[in-house]
Amino acid sequence: HVQLVESGGRRMQAGGSLKLTCTAELYTYCMGWFRQAPGKDRERVATIGMDGSTNYAASVKGRFTVSRDNGANTLYLQMNSLKPDDTAMYYCAARFGRDGGCWSGEYTFWGQGTQVTVS
Repeated sequence: HVQLVESGGRRMQAGGSLKLTCTAELYTYCMGWFRQAPGKDRERVATIGMDGSTNYAASVKGRFTVSRDNGANTLYLQMNSLKPDDTAMYYCAARFGRDGGCWSGEYTFWGQGTQVTVS
């Protein structure tokens, strides 16, 4: 089991910027950010592999940047130009394997989430 702890979520004004952080107790190859808004399915926001390869949902591409510090087992999500549609609970996820790439497949470990509200 890999414990993941997110932080950084808060209430924001549209157009603002926010950075989320996720700390992991162990290193994993794939890490990602997911979000779920009330009444909606969970969606994949951004993923990153150990090699630094990244993928983004179309709705956030160009506004969000995912990064990681492998030495510190920490994942980040820099969110710029926030929109009300970005309002959601944001979850950090991780998995050891990389088959099919980090954008595809199921993630094994999940954090508790951090709320981002944009108005």
